[in-house]
Amino acid sequence: MYLEDLLEADNFTIEATKIAGRFREEHRLPLLYQLGVVVTGIEDCASRLEDKGIGPFFIAKGSPVFWNERGRLGKPTVKLGVAFFRGVQIELIEPLDDALFYSSHLDPQGRMVVHHLGFLVGDVDKEALALNREGCPTWVRGTIREFPVTAEFAYMDTVDKAGIIIEFITMKYLGLRLPVPHAIYHALGALQKASGARCWDT
Repeated sequence: MYLEDLLEADNFTIEATKIAGRFREEHRLPLLYQLGVVVTGIEDCASRLEDKGIGPFFIAKGSPVFWNERGRLGKPTVKLGVAFFRGVQIELIEPLDDALFYSSHLDPQGRMVVHHLGFLVGDVDKEALALNREGCPTWVRGTIREFPVTAEFAYMDTVDKAGIIIEFITMKYLGLRLPVPHAIYHALGALQKASGARCWDT
C-alpha cells in the first residue's frame, strides 16, 4: 500500500480509515492517529508532499532510548518526518543503521510505503497485552525521549490478522499525557525550511 495512492483518492481520510477496518472494529481500536510510511530520501519525499499542500514536515535524525524487538535489544537509527494532513499524522521514516524492521519494507521503485497504523492510547502495555491474548505478539516495544516529548510505543505483529502492523502510542508533552499540538510540528518544519537545515540531529 502506497501513500501516493491514498492521496489520490477522492477522500483521503475515509480511505485511510478503511485500512484494517474489520480488525480495528473487532478490537475496538480508537480513531486513527498516524500513518507510518517508510521512504528513501526523506527530504525529497517531504518536499514532494509539501508541494501537495501537506506539512511543512519537521524532520529529525536519531535513535530511540529503548528498543526491544522480539526480546532483542537494539538501537536503530532513522530519520523521522512528521506533519499532519486532514487530521492524520503522516510519519515519514527513512531507515539508516540497524533498522531492518523498517528497511525490509522499502519499495525498490522509491514509492512511499504505508508500514503501520498508529493509535494513541492511555497505556501502551495494557493495549499490547490485550492483543497478545488475541494471538498478536508484541513485535517491538520502545521509547523515544527528546524534551519536551516522550513517546512510549509498541508495534504489534498483526500482519496476518489485520494485513498491516498496528502501533500503540502513548505521548507525553511537557510531562502531561498529551499529544504534541499539530502546530508545533508545522512551525518547526517551517523554521527548518527557512534556515535551509531540513534535518536536525537529536
